[in-house]
Amino acid sequence: MPSLVISTVGTSLLTNEIDERKDPKTWILDLNKTANWNQEKIEKSSDYSHVFSKIIRPLRSRVENKLNNNNILEIREMSAELNGIYGLYDEQLSKGNQDIHYLIATDTAQGQATAEIVQNFLRAKGININIFTPKGFSTDNNESFNNGIDELLNWIEDTIPGYQDSGYEIYFNLVGGFKAIQGFANTIGMFYADKIIYIFEGSNEIITIPRLPIKIDTSIIKPIQFALMAEGAWINISELQGIPETLIFAVDKKAILTSWGRLIWNRSKEYFLSEDLLSFPKIKYETSFEKDYKKITDKKERLKLQETIAKVSYLLVKYNGDMAPLKGDGGVQLETYTNTVIDHFRVTLSLRVSCKIVGSNLSLRYYGTHAHVERSEGIKSR
Repeated sequence: MPSLVISTVGTSLLTNEIDERKDPKTWILDLNKTANWNQEKIEKSSDYSHVFSKIIRPLRSRVENKLNNNNILEIREMSAELNGIYGLYDEQLSKGNQDIHYLIATDTAQGQATAEIVQNFLRAKGININIFTPKGFSTDNNESFNNGIDELLNWIEDTIPGYQDSGYEIYFNLVGGFKAIQGFANTIGMFYADKIIYIFEGSNEIITIPRLPIKIDTSIIKPIQFALMAEGAWINISELQGIPETLIFAVDKKAILTSWGRLIWNRSKEYFLSEDLLSFPKIKYETSFEKDYKKITDKKERLKLQETIAKVSYLLVKYNGDMAPLKGDGGVQLETYTNTVIDHFRVTLSLRVSCKIVGSNLSLRYYGTHAHVERSEGIKSR
């Protein structure tokens, strides 16, 4: 069975290469100061513009030279990330040639340099590996960290289910990386991974922890509000009574999902969005649309359709019924059929919803392929 291996990446592979006897004492101080800076910020700094070219680049070169010696024991001691991967394959990386790997890195100069070192090394060994970096992701402050975790959760939800459906076993390699990120990744892994990889302290022996049989208490979830918050809507606190504080972040009597709230929603949304149509604000369903919906037999298709409707609802509420944001949104792409008053928006590349403004609401008329919707609306194909 092929595997998808997701590894968190820190910066110790780079920083541990500093030789305190030979290197300037300022190196470690400068690296600590710029630990959460990206390359652009470093190079624009008047005081630290030297850090990338005079410190990070030479350290990277040293690490790469040592890795090229192919001393497995030394490599495993140098890199926690590689230690976990070598342990997974019993020190025979050729066993992983059919697997897919992703490195989760911070959006910092040091984080990117470390991830690129690991990526280049493993690619040279025949491993299919890429780097995923949430924009602005760092441990500098709560906002950067939480936004990064949110983007990571979205990426995981968009990525892992497809591999699971294709028969891949999912591993989370959490040997390396920052402790704060490891903590979140460990919890995420309990929901998504088949196994989580750790290394016994003081050894190279790996320990794999199977996914726990976690059951989500769906009774606390309000599906309409959660679906809207997942699209970016701030919901009145009065509509969220009974929801644990850990799942929502409140400001001025409105709230949005926290990272934990998004995780819980991602793991339970199919249960809510693959059954009956939900009554979203400013959305009405015509009988013809309800008939088309009932014909859908695939739960994931129903899920995708209702998520798209939730997004349309959120944009209509946010912009007070203005249709322009729906036309400008890259996912929805609302358009009007030529010589008609009927609009349509995208669910996927091949699936559409036809609709029409009725009063202050958007009335959904038909759903299906281009051909089905156009035929149902009596529109001649172009």
